[in-house]
Amino acid sequence: MKRRKFIGAAAAASAIPLTGMAGSTNFNLAQKELYEIRTYEIKFRADQQLLFDYLENALKKSLQKMGVDHLLILQEYGVSDPKRIRVFINYPDAESFMKAQSLNSDSEYVKMAADYNALTIDKALYERFESSLLLAFDGMPQMSAPIDGASLFELRTYEGYSEDAVRRKIKMFNKGEIDIFLKTGLHPVFFGEMIIGPYRPCLTYMLNFKDMEERDANWEKFISHPEWKAMSGLEEYANTVSKIRRIFLKPL
Repeated sequence: MKRRKFIGAAAAASAIPLTGMAGSTNFNLAQKELYEIRTYEIKFRADQQLLFDYLENALKKSLQKMGVDHLLILQEYGVSDPKRIRVFINYPDAESFMKAQSLNSDSEYVKMAADYNALTIDKALYERFESSLLLAFDGMPQMSAPIDGASLFELRTYEGYSEDAVRRKIKMFNKGEIDIFLKTGLHPVFFGEMIIGPYRPCLTYMLNFKDMEERDANWEKFISHPEWKAMSGLEEYANTVSKIRRIFLKPL
């Protein structure tokens, strides 16, 4: 595709009202961020540092020129086998996401990624990596930086039995639940509706804490908060979550 057509298509994508998503039926993508979650499954005895250097020095620096101001690299809390590294990227709009798919046209990126791209098959760093794409909630349209001293991240996915169930749960977050998170110290990093990825229909969000003790104490504050008790008892929010998936992460 010629550059003129590519940029035009990307710009159009950021302004077209989309339908069929649980959280909204008419919105402008330019008003809310897109989040990519990458999961790398690391090969046994692979050079993990080389992957980290690529993500931190080549990918992150190149994406920053496109307006990406958050790229978090986290690993699973505790020992996992195979080891998985998760990367969280915020794109300010659809155009920046589309541009990020053609980084090899950027000579500076090619230079920074030279060692990574020169790897031979016997030196492969990972089996594969998976990507999911999320659209930010109205109630928190941009990703927040982690708190100072954050050593624990909690990634939670709420599956719904239908698109309507997820829509109602997203409404619950937008209409007050996010505010209660903030009041009780649950420190959200982002909230997003899964628009491409597994477990749909679902939403995913991530919290961060100084440690597990703070996490446990603040979840207790949230569960016992009178505003959340009142909201969670409303009929319109009944049966909105059919399954919760939770992963604890820490900085790499």
